[in-house]
Amino acid sequence: MKIKAPRLKEGDRIGIVAPAGPVLREEIRPGLDFLESLGFEPVCSPHLHDQKGYLAGEDKARLGDLHAMFSDKKIKAVLCARGGYGSHRILEKLDYELISRSPKIFVGYSDITALLFALYKKSGLITLHAPVLRDLLKGGGGNAALLLKMMTSDDLITVNFQNGTTVKKGKAEGVVLGGNLSLICHLIGTPFLPSFKGKLLFMEEKGEPLYRIDRMLTHLLLSGELEKCAGLMLGTFEGCGDPGSVIDLVTDRCSTLKMPILAGLPVGHGEHNVPLPIGVRAVLDTGTMGLELKEPCVDVRSR
Repeated sequence: MKIKAPRLKEGDRIGIVAPAGPVLREEIRPGLDFLESLGFEPVCSPHLHDQKGYLAGEDKARLGDLHAMFSDKKIKAVLCARGGYGSHRILEKLDYELISRSPKIFVGYSDITALLFALYKKSGLITLHAPVLRDLLKGGGGNAALLLKMMTSDDLITVNFQNGTTVKKGKAEGVVLGGNLSLICHLIGTPFLPSFKGKLLFMEEKGEPLYRIDRMLTHLLLSGELEKCAGLMLGTFEGCGDPGSVIDLVTDRCSTLKMPILAGLPVGHGEHNVPLPIGVRAVLDTGTMGLELKEPCVDVRSR
């Protein structure tokens, strides 16, 4: 069953967590100030600035912070401070029933892809693939403005493909799903991967050479999951070499897929990271070069 969190209102508390990599205070100060300027009250989790090597503290502490935020009735949204690595390590011990009983807006991307997928699969929660707190002010504030609209209103958004390229023509309606390519691949074979059937799948990546992207894409194809999708969208592949080479690779590897495929989705690790809801119905159309959401991302009636 699909669950939408209640919409955010001015004055609401937003919990800040670090479920993956460590984050420095100075990295997130601008984001905290920005949230306060909008009339929200950021609440930092107790272990937000813990560090254990490449992790933001012990698994138990990061897990506990997440559970505490979902248990607190005064917290209305949970925003991840950064990505990095570590989300996979806590998937098995998350209390998905707690999250189903106390749905809140949950925001993140990159390594947080693992949590977005798991929360949707296990709790039915609609989540937002969107800038983390550290990246909130990237893109001249446009990313944050659209995120705010998705969290607070029932406006239906259409995302246009900037400098888009049609890999395969067509139009398809389905449920939006996606995130970081390597994280998606690492969920295959686990109980935390949602069904790809009828999904409009988007993917983005950072700092991977072309042969590794080829390997990951081939892994998705060999798994049989990709062919179940209704449509495919390519976001930015930041630091992955020539973007045209990525498009050529996808054109070659996905030539047998019977679905619309568009490149140029402004989603990923670059300046533009347009928020997208995981679990919401939308229409992908290569004719209009757009992704049109068909339903709100939050529940505007419950508050």
